[in-house]
Amino acid sequence: MPVHGSKTSQGQQETGGRGFGLGLALVSALAFGGSGVAAKPLIEAGLDSLCVVWLRVAGAALVMLPLAWRHRALVRRRPLLLLGYGLLAVAGVQACYFAAISRIPVGVALLVEYLAPALVLGWVRFVQGKAVTRGAALGVVLAVGGLACVVEVWSGLSFDLLGLVLALGAACCQVGYFVLSDQGSDAGADGGEVPDPFGVIAYGLLVGAAVLTVVARPWGMDWSVLAGSAAMNGTTVPAWMLLGWIVLIATVVAYVTGVVSVRRLSPQVAGVVACLEAVIATVLAWVLLGEHLSAPQLLGGAVVLIGALVAQSAHPAAPVPEALAEPETASARAGGRV
Repeated sequence: MPVHGSKTSQGQQETGGRGFGLGLALVSALAFGGSGVAAKPLIEAGLDSLCVVWLRVAGAALVMLPLAWRHRALVRRRPLLLLGYGLLAVAGVQACYFAAISRIPVGVALLVEYLAPALVLGWVRFVQGKAVTRGAALGVVLAVGGLACVVEVWSGLSFDLLGLVLALGAACCQVGYFVLSDQGSDAGADGGEVPDPFGVIAYGLLVGAAVLTVVARPWGMDWSVLAGSAAMNGTTVPAWMLLGWIVLIATVVAYVTGVVSVRRLSPQVAGVVACLEAVIATVLAWVLLGEHLSAPQLLGGAVVLIGALVAQSAHPAAPVPEALAEPETASARAGGRV
């Protein structure tokens, strides 16, 4: 009875941790999904899109600077992790995506970028050599199909090779976000120290801000726009308030909850749940910017939700401990050794 009780308690803890991770993944998708709604009025007010991205990342880096100082030992212990996170998960995703939408329709770029969950499954299966559940694979298929409807990929297709390559680059960088967010979550098993996710995010934002400074060249930005206001579906909103939302919610909260959710779930499951970002962005644009949704978009959003639910409910098969191996198998091994 005590053994069964401990198993039940452990199962409840795992279920609770998974539920908490799913909640964080949804918060992250909601926070990331609101970035475009807040950024578009600033761009329409006169700010260059790359400058908005730089303000977003640089502002978040300043907010997280105290945490970077607190976890400064990470620079010595995990320099490659911090550099990779900054280059891929922060600067790479942003720069590739905005470069892609300058050449191909936003919907096409968004769909290609959110092929990332499928690429994550490929990474887990063929690079890491881990088993992938059928539920996770089915969730990816449903999510990608639903996204095609959400972004209405059939309208305005443009076969710009460089634009598609840039969008695929954004997808690969997003794979880096999920894989690197999971790095170190099991480090304690071999006696190593688990890198603090807040420290990883803080230094990733600092690296990303440094890289984007070179790309965006903010010294030529019209700073007076931030002192004025921007129009959001006929409503005047202070520009600084929109920037505050982008920095604090759409970046700091989004990255923090996203990284922690990946460690609670897994890269492949968190990747599928992240597909909800496109649905949330589309719905928020409908509500706040007056961009109406069509019937296929509503249907696609429902399919994405179903795909996310299927993926997150799939539990990988637990390995059988060697101590619980069948007696005859253990005897056979013993006989072989003799």
